[in-house]
Amino acid sequence: MQVPSVFKVLNIAALTALGALGTMFGYRFFRSELAAAVYRDRLEQAADDYRQLASTYNAAVRRTAVTELLVRDGALRVRIRGLSGVLQEIPTPFDPRGEIYIDYVVIDNRLWIRRVFDSRTAPGDGLIVDPRFINVEWNVEQARYGKAVYRSLSEGRWVVTVTGDGSLGLTRADDGDTVELESAPPVKDYDQVVEQARGQADAITARDVWNWATGR
Repeated sequence: MQVPSVFKVLNIAALTALGALGTMFGYRFFRSELAAAVYRDRLEQAADDYRQLASTYNAAVRRTAVTELLVRDGALRVRIRGLSGVLQEIPTPFDPRGEIYIDYVVIDNRLWIRRVFDSRTAPGDGLIVDPRFINVEWNVEQARYGKAVYRSLSEGRWVVTVTGDGSLGLTRADDGDTVELESAPPVKDYDQVVEQARGQADAITARDVWNWATGR
């Protein structure tokens, strides 16, 4: 009877070992699945944050500075205004009673003022407002096209308007009218998202695995 007892003990030990091994692998499997779910939730949150940032960034970056035309005593100036107030006023030699051209370029899907000139001035001799755009590299993908709007200007402050279809216009604004300016939207440090997900994954307990596996 001793030999069968030994085999019985060995069988029980083997089954116990297999059961423990299966439990260990099962635990590791469910734990890894739970950790993956944590990372997935964090990445989805980061993706949502990014989509929200992308939807507001171009609008906000356009409105961090505004270029206006100012006509005072028959003289035309270009005024650049930011969140802190008037940043710069650039005098021009052009008579606002004639046709004043405002030349814009669209680069990186953003609208940038390029130059100002009148009907008696060749575009190449116009006033360059931003030196970066003296020469536009039209062969690069980011530079899409240029546009111009023109009209005669009376006394007062004039602002460039953009319609939904991308058309430009010049509108006279009252001195009390202001364009709402916005700061650039905050850009989060997404390394923190990864660190937070890693910390949550490392903190997973056996109870968490059991609750997740049983749907609790």
